[in-house]
Amino acid sequence: MKALLPSLRPRSSRRFAAACVWSCLTWAALAAETSLNFIAMGDWGRDGQFGQQDVADQMGRTATETGTQFVISLGDNFYPDGVPSVEAPQWQTSYEKIYRAPSLQVPWYVLLGNHDYHTSAQAQIDYTLHSPRWKMPARYYSVTRRVDPQTTVQFFFLDTNAFITSYRNNPAKYKGVNEQDSAAQLAWLERELARSSAQWKIVCGHHPILSASEKHGDTKELLHTVLPLLRQYGVQAYFNGHEHDMQHLSQDGIHYFCSGAASQTRPTQKDHRSLFSLGETGGFLAVTLSAEQFSARFIDAAGKVRHDVSLARNVATAPAVTP
Repeated sequence: MKALLPSLRPRSSRRFAAACVWSCLTWAALAAETSLNFIAMGDWGRDGQFGQQDVADQMGRTATETGTQFVISLGDNFYPDGVPSVEAPQWQTSYEKIYRAPSLQVPWYVLLGNHDYHTSAQAQIDYTLHSPRWKMPARYYSVTRRVDPQTTVQFFFLDTNAFITSYRNNPAKYKGVNEQDSAAQLAWLERELARSSAQWKIVCGHHPILSASEKHGDTKELLHTVLPLLRQYGVQAYFNGHEHDMQHLSQDGIHYFCSGAASQTRPTQKDHRSLFSLGETGGFLAVTLSAEQFSARFIDAAGKVRHDVSLARNVATAPAVTP
């Protein structure tokens, strides 16, 4: 037996090591198959200034820790005036060289903010053909991702600029906004929501539907157009930017997350709908989605979790209570 031990031990060690590696990979694969991790952020493109780089660096660390699978950009992607073309230097100075962490080289699902309309909104759509990670195939579109083998989430990305009356009244500033058909977009949203079979439905737009901030507050145009569809079709959450802060509000069974603190921030306020509100602090929203639970954390540029909430799917989709 002693003579056999020297030959058996190395082989057993190799088998044990291989088993450990297989076990770790199996657990990682199982985790990847049973949850979806992503980051949502907005109001960011400032050449790395005003805290943008600090927030970007922390996004990279969080994405590494959580295995982030994609990023949602909630608009105002380039300050102060968007980008004029796909060759504009801001693509490098505000995006490619800022969000450089390997963990952020994942798909970015992007929508347009009001500042993006100051020059060429089309340039940001066109950049989809020039970047392996920038995804904006149109001004509004949807994406379905698998959470686990039986569960999907569908994201509906809107161009809320088309609904804002003051923008339509100032076409010299918001170039091309009057060419956008808000009625057609709304009809598209209703069709897509009506035929969606996804267990989770999340709508994203630049402008808030609800906001406690005194800077912008509720967007009346969206209250009258988009909100009724969210209620009718069981949308669980709405993500937005525009307010340069972090907010979580809830009303009538729908949760509203404002993640507009990816660079320059402002003070904010709370009201009776607020579950969390933080201004003058850079940060972003990190989400983990499973079949039955939506977990969201607002994380600041130093990596501190400022708000942590978990919502059960059956609670998030409770029937709306309309006043």
